Amino acid sequence: MSTPPDYIRAYMAERPVDAARAALVMIDMQYATGSRQGALARKLQAEGSRVGDYRFDRIERSVMPNTLRLRAHFTKLQRPVLHVTIGAARPDALDAPVHMRKLFVEFENHVGSRQHEIVDELKPLPGEHVLRKTTIGAFASTGIDSLLRALGCEQLYLTGVSTNMCVETTAREAADRGYLVTLVEDACGTTHEDLHQATMRNFQRLFGRVCSCDDALRELGA
Repeated sequence: MSTPPDYIRAYMAERPVDAARAALVMIDMQYATGSRQGALARKLQAEGSRVGDYRFDRIERSVMPNTLRLRAHFTKLQRPVLHVTIGAARPDALDAPVHMRKLFVEFENHVGSRQHEIVDELKPLPGEHVLRKTTIGAFASTGIDSLLRALGCEQLYLTGVSTNMCVETTAREAADRGYLVTLVEDACGTTHEDLHQATMRNFQRLFGRVCSCDDALRELGA
């Protein structure tokens, strides 16, 4: 993804990519907000809104196929694949932060519900890791940091939804903890293209890297 010259980027350290230290992290690819068959899509349809069209078209045409390509390559490399989900443990969401409860309850996003499940196309395979968060960022409410360090992962490739919310927050949290973070641009999606593009442009200012799925596969030796 090309961007105008940015003086801030000049201060980023050069860090070589090392597939032997990499992990794939898929964010919130669940029925609640990551599928045209899920609660968010149904709500928008009932309201007569077309605002979700861009989101679900992008998930189906870009996010899903590119995430599957990345997952296949990480599996081939025998490198860790992590699924991060969002949702409550209880239907009343009382285990979640106050600002997240209404969303979880309205979308029935709790453990054991269909909405909480990872979409069938990306169901976790044997050996893949699943972490549930109740916050926007994964580092605030899961053990992802200790898991990644135990697995010897210092370089992260992030995909999923929503670009400007859970993906971006998790990526920033990881960068602040010293990880080399890459947002795979065409494997992330959100509801508005301008928000997606703004996230990608801003993330490259000190936080980390942005690249396409093809470029990620190439640099990882596909």
